Amino acid sequence: MLIHPQFDPVAVSLGPLAVRWYGLMYLAGFIAFLVLGRRRAASQPWHGIDLKALDDLLFYGVLGVIVGGRLGQVLFYEPGYYAAHPLEIVAVWKGGMSFHGGFLGVLVAMGLWGRRHGKTFFQVTDFIAPLVPLGLMAGRIGNFINGELWGRVAAADFPLAMVFPQVDSLPRHPSPLYQAVGEGLLLFVVLWWYSARQRPRGAVSGVFLIGYGIARFVAEFFREPDAGIFGHSYVVSMGQWLSLPMIVAGLYLLTRKTKS
Repeated sequence: MLIHPQFDPVAVSLGPLAVRWYGLMYLAGFIAFLVLGRRRAASQPWHGIDLKALDDLLFYGVLGVIVGGRLGQVLFYEPGYYAAHPLEIVAVWKGGMSFHGGFLGVLVAMGLWGRRHGKTFFQVTDFIAPLVPLGLMAGRIGNFINGELWGRVAAADFPLAMVFPQVDSLPRHPSPLYQAVGEGLLLFVVLWWYSARQRPRGAVSGVFLIGYGIARFVAEFFREPDAGIFGHSYVVSMGQWLSLPMIVAGLYLLTRKTKS
């Protein structure tokens, strides 16, 4: 049976300065965004986003991810804890970022960026959608290094069963790695392929919403659930409830007739 390696969350210590793996994973995601974004801007002029605008676009995106992700964690998942420990809200370097909150934050940021640069909302989101999954993958790897978001109890003979000593001695699913593959690598491959040629406005964004929503909904069956909407019965987890509107919105964007 596998055992979680119990990584030191601090990658490098330079006196009082500690560089954490979680932060490095976010940095890797932002670098991937820039590298892939430059390629898309150069090879797909129909987006109307040039190389000069890309750095500014990333800046808006970073703000949306950090502010939205943290507020989402506070409001959606752990309001009681953060109400009792309000100073912990700003401690983003310790982990604890909600994808759905970060997603909403990015939507607001992209709307503001598009307004400033004279771009339509879906013109911007269709451009950035394929740039996001590798950042999600990096973030899930950061979760795994931190030893957080462990999975549900698994059968002892399951090949990927892993003991997380910081939790208990039971075999569990290494769910952050499942999510890194599903929400990250697989979603990236699908989106990169689908967006290789010009699509109706909003369609690439729709595929992202459907792909992430389904991947996250399935992953929740293996992840130790957060509080479900039905209290402690976990009939449907919070992550699943928040993913359902994404799937519905994605289907609408993908099937609508307009190209505007």
